[in-house]
Amino acid sequence: MGVDLESLSEATSGAIGSLLSTTILYPLDTCKSKYQAEIRARGQQRYRYLSDVLWEAISTRQVLSLYQGLGTKNLQSFVSQFIYFYGYSYFKRLYTERTGSKSIGTKANLLIAAAAGACTSIITQPLDTASSRMQTSEFGKSKGLWKTLTEGTWGDAFDGLGISLLLTSNPAIQYTVFDQLKQRSLQQAKAKAKTGSSPEVLSAFMAFLLGAVSKSIATVITYPAIRCKVMIQAADDSNENVAKKKARRRNRRTILGVVYAIWRKEGVLGFFKGLQAQILKTVLSSALLLMIKEKITASTWILILALRRTLFVTKGRSKIA
Repeated sequence: MGVDLESLSEATSGAIGSLLSTTILYPLDTCKSKYQAEIRARGQQRYRYLSDVLWEAISTRQVLSLYQGLGTKNLQSFVSQFIYFYGYSYFKRLYTERTGSKSIGTKANLLIAAAAGACTSIITQPLDTASSRMQTSEFGKSKGLWKTLTEGTWGDAFDGLGISLLLTSNPAIQYTVFDQLKQRSLQQAKAKAKTGSSPEVLSAFMAFLLGAVSKSIATVITYPAIRCKVMIQAADDSNENVAKKKARRRNRRTILGVVYAIWRKEGVLGFFKGLQAQILKTVLSSALLLMIKEKITASTWILILALRRTLFVTKGRSKIA
C-alpha cells in the first residue's frame, strides 16, 4: 500500500501552520495555562486576572520565562497536528472510497475527526503533559523535557489522557464546522464568479474568520473539560512541602478530584475560569493555523509531487545502470 500523498500534503501543511501559530502566541498560552491551573479560595488568589501573570513575569525580571517549554510545545504541536491532519484526511478519503459518496455528512465527519483526534491524543500525550508542566512551573524553574518526563512514574506521563480523549470532540466540532462553512463559502464564490473553474482555496481573511468562528463554538462547549485537564497536568507548587505535594497530586490526578476541588473552592463559575483567555488564545491560534495551512497547501503539494518525481527519476536511472 503506497503513501497517500494528498493526506501527506494536508498533514505537512497543517503541522507547519501549527508550529508557526504556536510560536507566535506562546507567551499568551503560558499566561493562560498558569491562570487556569491556579485553584484557591477567592481571598487567596494569586492571579485575579490574566494580566497578573504577565505582570509577575515583568516584575521578577523573568519575561523570557514566558517561553519556558516552547521547544517541547512546538514538538508536541507539530507532531500532533501532523498525525491529526494525516489521520483526518486519510480516514475521510477511506470513507469516500468505501461508500462511493463524494460528500461527507456531519455525523460521519464528526466520527472521522474524533477517530483522528483519539489517535493523536494517545501518541502525543507524554509531550502534552510535559509541555503543560513546564508552562505552569514557577518562572525560571522549569525543567527540561527528559527530566520532566522521568521525574515521576511512566503512568504520570499520561496524566489527563482520559480528558484528552474526551476533548477529541473539540477539534471534531471545530473542523466539521470549518469544513461546512468553507464549502458554503466556496460555493457562493463560485456562483458569483459564474464559472466552474474557480480555485477551491479560501482567501487568507476568510480562512481566518471561519477558523475563529469554528474554534469559538468548540471552545465554549468543551471548556470545563479543558480547565480540568490543565489542572491535572499542572506542575506542583515548588513552595509546598513533600507531604502536601503528594496529597495534592493524588487528588489532582483524578477527574473527580479536580471537579470537586473546583466546585468546593470556586463554585460553578470556576469551571469557566479563564474562558475569555482560552477563547482568545485558541481562536487566534486556530485561525492562524488554518489560514497558514490554506495558503501553503498548494505549495506543499507541488513540493511533494516534485520530490516524488525526483525520487522516481533517480530510481529509474539506478535500475538502468
